[in-house]
Amino acid sequence: MKQLFSLVFLSFLVLTAINGDAQTSTFILMRHAEKDTSAQGSTMMQADPKLSPEGEARAARIPEVLKTFAPDAIYSTNFIRTKSTVTPLSKKTGKEIQVYDHRNLKGFAEELLKMEGKTVVVAGHSNSTPMLVNMLIKENKFPNLDESVYDTYWVVTVKDGKAEAKQMKY
Repeated sequence: MKQLFSLVFLSFLVLTAINGDAQTSTFILMRHAEKDTSAQGSTMMQADPKLSPEGEARAARIPEVLKTFAPDAIYSTNFIRTKSTVTPLSKKTGKEIQVYDHRNLKGFAEELLKMEGKTVVVAGHSNSTPMLVNMLIKENKFPNLDESVYDTYWVVTVKDGKAEAKQMKY
């Protein structure tokens, strides 16, 4: 019996050495910074506004806010305001902004969850960002953000298939 236990324990040690510990994935999800709502006239400007001066200032602070993280990837929806929100982080880290489709959050969530051991920053919108957080943690925990809320982000960690989210302010 003692030999069987030793053999099982040794097998466990070998498998642990080969596979290593489960890796933790970290996803930082944020809504875009304040958008410029002063544009009157052009429908295109209203549909895809740039950041306001306040939004540009908030975006400039993001590299400092996220300084404890080393992103492996940065994602944004294909809108001026979301890309502009993570541009300072992209410049600081040298990571190119990759575009995801906010209309296919389920597929994007599945893609993110396959990124084991990675740190990923995602810029989205007042409705899509909390929805994506909920998909990653597999709970319906976070409601849409109010249109006036720009200072909220989530840090989602996934290890061994278990996810948890912390809602933060900056």
